[in-house]
Amino acid sequence: MGAADEDVDSLAADSGDEEKLRASAKTVIETCMQLRSHENLLVITDPNTAEIGQVLYEAGSQVSDRVLMVMMPSTHRHGQEPPAPVADLMRRQHVVIAATRYSLTHTRARLISSKDGARIATMPGVTRSMFIEGGMTTDFDVLQTQIAGMARILRKHRGISIKNNDGDSLEFTISGRWNLEDNGICNRPGQVTNLPAGKIFADVKPESVNGVMKINGTWDSISISEPICVIIDEGRVVDIQAPDEGVLNEQILEFIDENRDSIKMVEFGFGMNPKARISGSALEDEKVLGSCYIVLQQPASRRSHEIRATGILIDPTVMLGDYNLIENGKFNE
Repeated sequence: MGAADEDVDSLAADSGDEEKLRASAKTVIETCMQLRSHENLLVITDPNTAEIGQVLYEAGSQVSDRVLMVMMPSTHRHGQEPPAPVADLMRRQHVVIAATRYSLTHTRARLISSKDGARIATMPGVTRSMFIEGGMTTDFDVLQTQIAGMARILRKHRGISIKNNDGDSLEFTISGRWNLEDNGICNRPGQVTNLPAGKIFADVKPESVNGVMKINGTWDSISISEPICVIIDEGRVVDIQAPDEGVLNEQILEFIDENRDSIKMVEFGFGMNPKARISGSALEDEKVLGSCYIVLQQPASRRSHEIRATGILIDPTVMLGDYNLIENGKFNE
């Protein structure tokens, strides 16, 4: 193949990707957020995600002439508050899409905006690849139906156990109800979703958690080559044993440095999106059908904000009471 042929193939590939970007943006605007012509839309982006922000802005502008895009400086961690002017803009919108490097889901700005009626989609760490492939290509209408159909099974069960092939197990109970709204359809005032969507989750009673679990997928969007072992006794995180892998080890040490005894497991969920794949980003990894995840939380103190860490488990066996939900990574449909 000559240089000219290679250039033609490259241009064709670029053209194909551009079409996929526009198609995904249209899906977000019209199917997921169901933007209407009279509504205000705010697209929030940062230097890491500007390309995605731009195509979302363009797709939104095809529906409404009340679309604004704002680029803010990248924050340094999930849950860090956006600048005050951005927070003020958020609460004045019908629809907010936050395509940023770090998540705005667990921020006061998002909470206040939701209470004021904005429906919000967050896309932390979204990349071009994630936007045009994998979980974003699923049929969100079908996904919504599948997630809703789990209600009859889930309402019967609060006790959960997770096991792996090494014989480790973690047992706990959930508090409150299962959340069935992360289905990609965000059309009601105050509703919040991640995109790509496709998980079911619930808050955990921290004091109920006992056992040992090896996180073998990703830890806070970092792929891991050896499992991270988390040991919990009556809700207290006794130890987090991690491989010595540079950035990963530094991140875990930073997470447990403040006060290890105060770390709690606060959330459990499992994936429902058949198109999602392990990509090294919690945004998509926790949606993979047949995977599950746990969230550990370091509460806020005088010296630091609340910190959350998500651990993805692949090929787990998950029991809801006596119901086998997932067996060795295979979802029981």
